[in-house]
Amino acid sequence: MTLQTSTPGGLNDVELAIGGMTCASCATRIEKKLNKLDGVSATVNYATEKAKVSYPPHLTPADLVTVVEATGYSATAPSPAAGDEDTTADTESDDRDREAASWRQRLIVSAVLTAPVLAMSMIPALQFDNWQWISLTLASPVVIWGAWPFHRAAVTNARHGAATMDTLISVGVSAAWLWSLWALLFTHAGMTGMRMPFDLFPDGEADVHIYLEVAAAVTTFIIAGRYFEARAKRQSGAALRALLDMGAKDVAVLRDGTEVRVPVSQLAVGDRFLVRPGEKVATDGVVEDGTSAVDASMLTGEPVPVEVGTGDAVVGATVNAGGRLVVRATRVGADTQLAQMARLVEDAQNGKAQVQRLADRVSAIFVPIVIALSLATLAGWLLTGHSVTAAFTAAVAVLIIACPCALGLATPTALLVGTGRGAQLGVLIKGPEVLESTRVVDTIVLDKTGTVTTGRMELVEAVPADDVDGADLLRLVGALENASEHPIGQAIATGASQRLDTQLPEVEGFTSSQGLGVAGVVDGYAVVAGRPGWLAQEWSQPLDPHLARVVDAAEQEGRTVIAAGWDGAARGVLVVSDAIKPTSALAVTELKELGLRPVLLTGDNERAARAVAAEVGIDEVIAEVLPADKVAVVERLQREGRTVAMVGDGVNDAAALATADLGIAMGTGTDVAIEASDLTLVRGDLRAAVDAIRLSRRTLRTIKGNLFWAFAYNVAALPLAALGLLNPLIAGAAMAFSSVFVVSNSLRLRRFQAVSTQSTEAPHLDHDSTKTQLPKVEARR
Repeated sequence: MTLQTSTPGGLNDVELAIGGMTCASCATRIEKKLNKLDGVSATVNYATEKAKVSYPPHLTPADLVTVVEATGYSATAPSPAAGDEDTTADTESDDRDREAASWRQRLIVSAVLTAPVLAMSMIPALQFDNWQWISLTLASPVVIWGAWPFHRAAVTNARHGAATMDTLISVGVSAAWLWSLWALLFTHAGMTGMRMPFDLFPDGEADVHIYLEVAAAVTTFIIAGRYFEARAKRQSGAALRALLDMGAKDVAVLRDGTEVRVPVSQLAVGDRFLVRPGEKVATDGVVEDGTSAVDASMLTGEPVPVEVGTGDAVVGATVNAGGRLVVRATRVGADTQLAQMARLVEDAQNGKAQVQRLADRVSAIFVPIVIALSLATLAGWLLTGHSVTAAFTAAVAVLIIACPCALGLATPTALLVGTGRGAQLGVLIKGPEVLESTRVVDTIVLDKTGTVTTGRMELVEAVPADDVDGADLLRLVGALENASEHPIGQAIATGASQRLDTQLPEVEGFTSSQGLGVAGVVDGYAVVAGRPGWLAQEWSQPLDPHLARVVDAAEQEGRTVIAAGWDGAARGVLVVSDAIKPTSALAVTELKELGLRPVLLTGDNERAARAVAAEVGIDEVIAEVLPADKVAVVERLQREGRTVAMVGDGVNDAAALATADLGIAMGTGTDVAIEASDLTLVRGDLRAAVDAIRLSRRTLRTIKGNLFWAFAYNVAALPLAALGLLNPLIAGAAMAFSSVFVVSNSLRLRRFQAVSTQSTEAPHLDHDSTKTQLPKVEARR
């Protein structure tokens, strides 16, 4: 979604798509160049490859594009016709698919060509006559074509006086290949029958050594890292597409008394359209005719369907769960609540600070030092009277031992092992930039519906009157509600059937009063069930004092109560609620043990939220909040100095998930929430959030350990290489050993054990036992 808007302060806002960035330092350089312009405030996000820029009226987007291009990168300004968010999101997805496919192609070709080169170079027994020329033939496409993106980036950076890891990759690979080419063409290394020995120290015969395997292997390893990165970044636009896909695609518009089905994009404000049971509401509007229950849980987090009638507002993408509605459109297109939520998600993603890779932080100093040391080594050996061959051998050894093979593996291998183990445990980690946040989070915000609770209405209590058998209450009311399509009625019918463990009888003469209750004949009894006030006013069946107290107590806990009666009197009440997941209380305890402060955040009412919080052990509750308010709450906690993790599962949580320092989505929720998050819990168990944080922290520690040892190997060997005590072949072997160490260290993550697989029972929340015992218990009340 590429937008251009105006701000109240006279500045214009524009979002540019940036191309050509290869590391976080690229984003920093572009940001600095843009911010040097008078009146410009820019933020460049490496992960989303976008620049969000506020600029004064005397500048244009074209001026901003010119500055970015002068810095050595590409930029795309919004076209005057921009505004089709769906098309823009698809275009961005296609671009990232092509990027990942390009790296995958380079990886496959390079790996196939590199394998025999490595085997022949490192195993003398495989060195047949003229093997070195076969190695040159196989390695050259890898060094030239495979490493071309690194060479191109290095040249671009050099033109602008900068050096990154791409510079060191390009210089190291090129030096190893060029030295090998020179040795093959101008020394006896190219002669038939040449064998390359494996010596611990340079022996004065450096011209028999070639380093084609080093050049090819480094290229292949780094390409693998870039491919894994591109594959992860490919999903960044999926949240917006998922949001936009939630809406209806077409709508039945009423024109001159006739239904005309048209695409939603053709709807205009003031149009009247029809919404049948089970259909999505096409756009925001006001009900002009009909009554129904509208399921808005995906947008508001409220588990109970909302009763609507003439004059009530409805929101696009909600589902009509009951009767036929005629709605007048009040907002369409970019003005709808769904489109506004899409913008919230995008703004949150673009404004999120990305963690700069540790290797890139060091490379700004490490790369120039290594290149200078290599040149100094060459000059030093020449000035002390040594041969050109010996001098160049030492200089090449410096470059090769410093070449970042292990650095390229440090992050991807740990991430792959960590994410692979996480997938086995129901935890999905979306890239290395996520991990650092898990180390510092101190507050975890939990959405209620679908996260702490099941998100489904369940029968939790059935209280008969003093002279009524509990089984009769469940049988008669369960049978009546079984004929209803309302979610509350279905919850009662399902609960009654489970508790009685028998088939419910049939109902005759079933009638429904939308939003009030239902009536029918069951086993010869004229049964009514609905709101207590409806029974009292319409059927003259008021509740007795005992049942009234039960109703008051249930409503104090935020639960929904259905009263039931037959034979001219109220006979009992049934309480339904969004049930708490059995493991939620244990999960909250374990989150506290990790040093996190839990906060319950929900769009539900205050009483229901506090009842749930008290049962699971959460002290801080923020209830009755809209989607935009959830973002504001997260931002307020961040302004208070807290590092915030957010756990949610609905569309209404997506923007808050993207705003939080760490977004954790329940995989049982919506694709929108999952795509906007940093971590995804495949299982609906909140204890998986504990595993997600523990595994992420462990993976981050492994990555840092890998990076440390990758640098330690290289830095420790640099003096040996500069003094001529390290054969370039040994340098290549040491580099390979550092890679083996990094991979072995990463594999230790496979032994990570999850706490959520050790115990999933919560005795004080034993719902199964409650269900089986409930009829007998309630019959005694």
